[in-house]
Amino acid sequence: MRLHSSIAELATIPGPVCLAIGVFDGVHLGHQAVIGRALEDAKAASGTAVVVTFDPHPIRVMRPRQAPRLLTSPRHKAQLIAQLGVSELLVLPFTPELSAMPPEEFVLALHAACRPLHEICVGHTWSFGRNRAGNLELLKKMGDRLGFNEVGLPAVEIDGEVVSSTAIRAAVEAGDLARAARLLGRDFAILGTVVHGDHLGRTLGFPTANLSAHNEQFPPNGVYAVEAICEGRTLPGVVNIGVRPTIATASGERVLELHLFDFADDIYGQDVEVIFRRFLRPEMKFAGLDALKTQIAQDVAAARRTLGI
Repeated sequence: MRLHSSIAELATIPGPVCLAIGVFDGVHLGHQAVIGRALEDAKAASGTAVVVTFDPHPIRVMRPRQAPRLLTSPRHKAQLIAQLGVSELLVLPFTPELSAMPPEEFVLALHAACRPLHEICVGHTWSFGRNRAGNLELLKKMGDRLGFNEVGLPAVEIDGEVVSSTAIRAAVEAGDLARAARLLGRDFAILGTVVHGDHLGRTLGFPTANLSAHNEQFPPNGVYAVEAICEGRTLPGVVNIGVRPTIATASGERVLELHLFDFADDIYGQDVEVIFRRFLRPEMKFAGLDALKTQIAQDVAAARRTLGI
């Protein structure tokens, strides 16, 4: 997948161009519907689908105190979008200047850059531009005048619940991973980079990879059966999220420690996607390292049973 960072770069993409535009935090089922429609229509028109998104999250610029915790970092979001079959991704820097741009000017810039613009596909409640004055009605009027189609997809509902990033964040924060998975269309995952820790896990017989997570929304502290995508392989393991009360550090920061089964490769500095399959137990404080070691062995056994290995 090719990455772009300016509207002008749309001119390098073979047309007709179908744009799927949105924040797409989480790349959930509703987002997938918008992107999927653009892919279908681009194929029908013998053109190219382009996903257009923004970084940082617009609310972080416009109302920073109300900014949500991200379900997916820009890097993780790009990976998930690529997995949908998208070949072109435009990530626009969201600045105060962009937020103040009149919506008509934004659409005109997109239209001028594409060779040609065939379609703009968004969620039906999407709004954009200065004072959020841009909407589907404006897109239709401009499309009729400039010769492109506008598509506004209705919200996706699962079991009577509207799929939204807000609902998924609430589910993850509450530890309701089953609900989060229903709305995402896949199990919740965290992308992180492996960093050096204190190597205590190795001394206990269970070497761990400490992950510096790219996203911001974590499930509750505790132990989880997981699968990790590492070096192109999907590997079973167990994760602990928390402050490690038995051996707490002075910082008291939450850490994510991953133990991969039957795996000894050096993966420092690599990105790993951790897919949460099932919650096993809450975080606990133990009397000492021997008790902790015993519990870790039990956690590993429980995770193996859960993952069917």
